[in-house]
Amino acid sequence: MENKNIFGQPLITCGTSPLTGYFRDGCCNTDDTDQGVHTVCIVATEEFLTFSKSVGNDLSTPLPQYSFPGVKVGDKWCLCALRFKEAYENNAAPKVILEATNEKTLDLVSMDVLIELAFYSQEV
Repeated sequence: MENKNIFGQPLITCGTSPLTGYFRDGCCNTDDTDQGVHTVCIVATEEFLTFSKSVGNDLSTPLPQYSFPGVKVGDKWCLCALRFKEAYENNAAPKVILEATNEKTLDLVSMDVLIELAFYSQEV
């Protein structure tokens, strides 16, 4: 089964440095084993990383024992849909790469919210 983005098109790659995705394939692919629903392709911000750490999901600290370099500001990362929603509700949500965000996200986050936080490449 091919995963689609929120527009019903094939997912584009989210990020490869660090390698992201539930399957560590660079894409926000998912299946029934992905209980965290790692489907939102975000561009990490300091505000988001600080918020995430404050609520118990430290993405920025490297864990070499798991070959995890830590997420840094500007990194692209497949985030859990509910973590994204929580950050949004606390005014700490990062930008979203819509074409790399899995359509399964729409079960938990509205299209309007995703579009509101759309990342455009000229923002880099």
